[in-house]
Amino acid sequence: MPWERVLEVARRQLDQFVSLESKVLKGDDPEAIHDIRVASRRLQQVFDLLYPPPRSQKVRKLRRTIRRARRVLSVVRNCDVLLDRVGRVLTRKRTSRREAWKVFRDYLQERREQSFRKASRRLSKLNLSAFYVRLREHLRAAGNTQLLSGAPAAQETSSAGENDLRARLGQQLRETWSSLETGVAEAQEMPGGAALHPARIAAKKMRYLIEVIHELEVAGSDQALACLRHLQQRLGDWHDLEVLEEMMLEMVSRPAFLRGRLELAMDMERLVLRNRRSKKTYEGKFFQMTGSSEEWTRLREWVENFLPAGSTQHGGNGNEAYSPAFPPLRT
Repeated sequence: MPWERVLEVARRQLDQFVSLESKVLKGDDPEAIHDIRVASRRLQQVFDLLYPPPRSQKVRKLRRTIRRARRVLSVVRNCDVLLDRVGRVLTRKRTSRREAWKVFRDYLQERREQSFRKASRRLSKLNLSAFYVRLREHLRAAGNTQLLSGAPAAQETSSAGENDLRARLGQQLRETWSSLETGVAEAQEMPGGAALHPARIAAKKMRYLIEVIHELEVAGSDQALACLRHLQQRLGDWHDLEVLEEMMLEMVSRPAFLRGRLELAMDMERLVLRNRRSKKTYEGKFFQMTGSSEEWTRLREWVENFLPAGSTQHGGNGNEAYSPAFPPLRT
């Protein structure tokens, strides 16, 4: 049954999310920190599908826990990514401004240690074990006693339950796709970091929503996911350089650093300027992919096949009558 498939995805993502806490708290596994953040996004996406607004206070609290667990680790994750990048730079035999890179590496290591101590305290306070029990109870109640829309559970075996799922998937797909297209359009009009960030977040949400749709074996969802993974890679490369620049400027802006290492600060500024040129390259690749490329066109066509005519047009007010056109869902 389609709803049970979605509930199973939610239970699997919940198990994955909470199981990673112990690895994260050890502090020495960058992949665990990355994995728990990804698991939190996947869990939040299926959570939003199962519990759309308006949400009860208890459900809102559960959702906040998912988001907070991800956000408390954001700086640690950024440091891990940059430490890996800097490490690769320093392994090259011909690395210009090697001393500047070494100082930056030391700064990142110190920053990571401080951030991890703070993040581990906050993560422990979230009490993910209690969160796990509460959310499992919610999912069990949803599966055993009622439809997530509030209708009797017996209706899930009828077309009413499937229609409800189609409507929710379609509504989320329409809203998420609209956010992505808006982000892409604004980034093209105003190139730069501030405009690209919303597009990057929207691309993540789009990917994780389509992962849920893919679990229902909807035709073409695998190609849509491949496109979004490619897009995320482009935006991820750009974001890494954006964060690298922010942290370099953060380091050299400290008065103590400037007083004692003025020449080194000038080298860091030269690295920032070179980094900005690299960012421009990634921005260009992103715009090329989201323009009239074959890959982006196929993704748009796939989305339009599941939504009513006109609902995916940029600039819509979002109030159009909704009648999703999903093909039969696999049970």
